[in-house]
Amino acid sequence: MSLLEKLTADVQAALKNRDTERLSTLRLAVSAITYRRIERQAPLSEEDEIEVLRKQVKQREDAIAEYLRAGRPERAEQERRERDILAEYLPTPLSPDELRAAVRDILAGLGPKPEFGAAMKAAMAALRGRAPGKDIAAAVRAALDTAQQAS
Repeated sequence: MSLLEKLTADVQAALKNRDTERLSTLRLAVSAITYRRIERQAPLSEEDEIEVLRKQVKQREDAIAEYLRAGRPERAEQERRERDILAEYLPTPLSPDELRAAVRDILAGLGPKPEFGAAMKAAMAALRGRAPGKDIAAAVRAALDTAQQAS
């Protein structure tokens, strides 16, 4: 079952359960995926659908920060609940230990002294979608620093 099919089925379930918050959040997600499909004029892959959901989650996180900055904690809480609903459909992210191990493995394949740019390019290609970019960058920087201190 594709992500879009799962979202559509969950929209139906939320409709039956009269869960208005979940219903509206899932409808927006389905709409965003449909919009992207129409924009590309081609069916989306599972990865493309996940990327659309990731963007929706990121928008919610940005909105939470803005609402808190503006002194609107009730709106921030609503956005937080919507973000949590959408996050249920994303693959589980790597733990910090798994991320460090994956980065070490990637760097081992790049040679003795890889440059930060080359290391980031390889790490982002391998880990995109499994961890936030800033976490990947921090892990790459830490691994490169450790490798430089060891030599």
